[in-house]
Amino acid sequence: MDETKKGFMQNIGDLSFKKIDEVNFEYSIKILENFLNTGGIAHGGFIATIADTGMGNAAHITAGNKRCVTINLDIKFISAGKLNEKLVGKVKVLKKTKSLVFISSEIFGAEKIVATASGTWKIL
Repeated sequence: MDETKKGFMQNIGDLSFKKIDEVNFEYSIKILENFLNTGGIAHGGFIATIADTGMGNAAHITAGNKRCVTINLDIKFISAGKLNEKLVGKVKVLKKTKSLVFISSEIFGAEKIVATASGTWKIL
């Protein structure tokens, strides 16, 4: 089974991820109805989950495919994600040390930035 579809991640669905180069990665997903909040826009927890997952995958690859865990995650919600909109996360690895990976991400909707995120991952 695909590692990204196990456990909690099987609730997220079709989150795609790709490596662009050594420090740039990209993830994307379509906003489905079950990802909406009661206001009819993408739930903040959903946005946080895809940011954490996208950046966590980048940390894992950057760390030589070693397991990594999130130490901190900072998110700024800028605009609303709408039903059926494709979200694309642009990830940049800022720095890697022996034990940590520092990463930032911008999440874009069809015509606007939806959120920014940054965090630190511990290499296990």
